[in-house]
Amino acid sequence: MTRVETTINGERELVDVAANLTLLEVLRENLLLSGTKEACGVGECGACVILLDGVPVTSCLVMAADADGRSIETVEGLAKSGELNEVQQAFIDKGAFQCGFCTPGMVLTATALLRDGSAPDIEEIKKALAGILCRCGAYPKILEAVVEVTGGSQ
Repeated sequence: MTRVETTINGERELVDVAANLTLLEVLRENLLLSGTKEACGVGECGACVILLDGVPVTSCLVMAADADGRSIETVEGLAKSGELNEVQQAFIDKGAFQCGFCTPGMVLTATALLRDGSAPDIEEIKKALAGILCRCGAYPKILEAVVEVTGGSQ
């Protein structure tokens, strides 16, 4: 077992993990943060995206021990004081989710893209979200939601 000290959603966490566990497994099973979804397990679908030091990563490909000393943000950490962040709210306003399986990864990736205050164009948004598969085909609504946050138009 390895002791991992990390910050998750702004809270310091100490977790003992086996060397073979992924960050996805520890988030879901040890810390009960079920917003991070498990699907392909090989980094292809994006359902398990989290922000690691502010950068979107597929948590199924990150060993939990590699998170030692790093900052993790999951979809559960986006809402502050009971208020959804602007991307989460836009997803609701635009109906940008159906089954909700890809939604956490989409929301986290869009949040990371928009954090610097820039207004990416539609092609930049598509490129940022390209690694996350939506099985329901809600892509047009997802793009509408992200564009709404930028204040731009498609």
